[in-house]
Amino acid sequence: MSSSSATEIYDQIPKIEQNGDSQHLERLRTAGGHVDDRSQPALPVVHRSFANPAPLGLLSFATGIFLISILGVHARGIQTPNVLVGVLLFFGGVCQFISGIMEFVAGNTFGATVFPSYAAFNFSYAMIYIPGTGILASYTDANGQLSADFNNALGMYCWAWFILTVIFTIAAMRSSWVLWFTLFFLDIELVLLACGYMLDSSSTLVAANSVGFVVAFCSYWAGCAGLWSGGLTPIDLPTFAMTKQT
Repeated sequence: MSSSSATEIYDQIPKIEQNGDSQHLERLRTAGGHVDDRSQPALPVVHRSFANPAPLGLLSFATGIFLISILGVHARGIQTPNVLVGVLLFFGGVCQFISGIMEFVAGNTFGATVFPSYAAFNFSYAMIYIPGTGILASYTDANGQLSADFNNALGMYCWAWFILTVIFTIAAMRSSWVLWFTLFFLDIELVLLACGYMLDSSSTLVAANSVGFVVAFCSYWAGCAGLWSGGLTPIDLPTFAMTKQT
């Protein structure tokens, strides 16, 4: 917003208030109470009382799942996944938690429950690979080898998150097909991960992480649909509502 045009609008406001033309004054302000300056149409600015937190939550979730999946299928022969720790903590964890808090403010019970939950998942999963937590060390013997208990424990960890995700999948049955399929395929991924860890089957784990790419794709789709909507871009991604709009 150019300073000169904004100043001109601000200068008009006291005069309008003095004349009692409140209807005209309302047209000079956006829903968020900002001056409705349109002097720079090439720089889109959308003023709201509160920004939509869902795209941040969906995109951070998608990025975390994508990174877990691509390292889980050992792309480029990578066997050590520790590079994901920072992304899971700060983007998948902190950003998704902030998104959940903002959903509380917006009055969205579903988002306020789901986003902080998966933020906690990202935090807890990342902490497994942080040496200072002692989690890996507790399953490592004197020779530096992980015991069989580690895979079984990870399997139980995945079963716990599978149960929670099923609950979320049921809660999403009246949202959109894109969001529902995100959670549905996450259910499948968690079942395969749990079985792969408990059976010590590397092929099952690769299959599970391959399903994770579908989860990430659906979540990226839902996040972009929210971010690009509202006239911010000419792109309008459909999310396919599960119920008819009345």
